[in-house]
Amino acid sequence: MRVVAFVPGSIGDQILFFPTLDDLKRYYPNAQIDVVVEPRSKAAYRVSQSVHEVLTFDYKDRNSLADWGNLVGTIRDREYDIAITAGESWFLGLFLWLTGIPTRIGFKGKGAGFLTSTVSVNTSQYIAAMYHDLLKPLKINTLCPDLSVNILKPDIEWAQQQQKRLEIHETGYILIYGGSGKLSQIDSENTNYPLASWQQIIQDCQRKQANLPVVVIKETDDEPFVLSLLESCPGIKVIFPDDVGKLTAIIGGASLMLSIESAPLQLAVAVQTFTIVLLGSTEPGKLLPQSDKFLAIKSPTGKTADIPPATVLEKIWGG
Repeated sequence: MRVVAFVPGSIGDQILFFPTLDDLKRYYPNAQIDVVVEPRSKAAYRVSQSVHEVLTFDYKDRNSLADWGNLVGTIRDREYDIAITAGESWFLGLFLWLTGIPTRIGFKGKGAGFLTSTVSVNTSQYIAAMYHDLLKPLKINTLCPDLSVNILKPDIEWAQQQQKRLEIHETGYILIYGGSGKLSQIDSENTNYPLASWQQIIQDCQRKQANLPVVVIKETDDEPFVLSLLESCPGIKVIFPDDVGKLTAIIGGASLMLSIESAPLQLAVAVQTFTIVLLGSTEPGKLLPQSDKFLAIKSPTGKTADIPPATVLEKIWGG
């Protein structure tokens, strides 16, 4: 059986779709599962357990009819048996119909008339569970499994080498993702958290837990943010994972992670690292499963920047 899933969205969205792909593979172990994702999100599948091939298509771009036609041809040539779409649009529904795939599954809404099976979308629940509902037409009615990833051996070895370099191999560490680079992939200023607030949090951690290093994730496009932290908190350590696999391995070794809404947050959930997430307007129940390992601090104003550092520190020390 050949299955293709169309999953628009960020790296974080892809990771939240992993349980759907994993359960599909669990029920149909011989199935070949491919995905069509935006170019910015292809990197997520380095840690996927179930996907055979990743195709890219920029759903947000102003694609011409020729672009869509080329994709139709590519999909037709692969002779898929089942298509699952997490996106809702009239044009995407029409596209799936044109591919000739016999079983086409998606949410009720725009473009649903071109599908063979539809599922009511419950946007108030955990996003991973919302995606998992798409398996119901295939008679898969189990509860959504936990997020899970596959970390490759070279990425684990890289993380171990970095821990030795930073002299944190045995002590553990607090990991911080400030979200100023490409990994956040959230199209909203309401998710940003001020540099001064991060500085206050880090300095308090350094005073109270001097033996527990603070490690900051650096990206190629957030050097000013990291340099400013180094100036005000000279004891911090900086790590630069250049792919999602290395990032996942580093997150997996942390004692605690602090993050805004981002792809690293979902990776932390997948590897079960204790995490405190700072949220603006997003409801915690949509981003996080029910677990004592994941604590959310939601801004009273809808802007992450308005969360007082004291509130974050209370969660860190009070649990």
